[in-house]
Amino acid sequence: MSRMKEMYLKEVAPALMEKYNYKSTMEVPKLVKIVVNMGVGEAKDNSKLLDAAVNDLGIITGQKPIITKAKNSVATYKIREGMPIGCKVTLRSDMMYEFLDRFFNVALPRVRDFRGINGNGFDGRGNYCLGIKEQLIFPEIEYDKIEKVRGMDIVFVTTAKTDEEAKELLKLMGAPFEK
Repeated sequence: MSRMKEMYLKEVAPALMEKYNYKSTMEVPKLVKIVVNMGVGEAKDNSKLLDAAVNDLGIITGQKPIITKAKNSVATYKIREGMPIGCKVTLRSDMMYEFLDRFFNVALPRVRDFRGINGNGFDGRGNYCLGIKEQLIFPEIEYDKIEKVRGMDIVFVTTAKTDEEAKELLKLMGAPFEK
């Protein structure tokens, strides 16, 4: 069992249960999955860029990404329906907790001028979204082998009913929110 999952079971769940007066342990919010998405708009011109993004995302998450394709044609961006334009990974269970640990404790502190993550990224249903400007904050990525600095979106999907509960869950799991 990973360190984060153990922490959730021993510290986070009891603290949430006490704070929100849940009657059952099944009511306590928990992390369901983490989705890491990387959009590569330039892939329409050069497919090698998409391969590099897939490779980077695979190294960061430890899981093979799937390639996402355009749902609609957009003439202004010269994108046709079905064109590969990005990649994503959905992490669950142990891989999810492992990634969460590395992200909060290793990657985020490496961001330049880091003062905490923005608390406004909640969607109203207890899920949290956050964008990163560069993949270089992860120690697995070697600076010399990077062709282009790319950002990514990370979505934390929880079973929380409200944003307040989800924020408390993430805060107890180690999310460094801004003061």
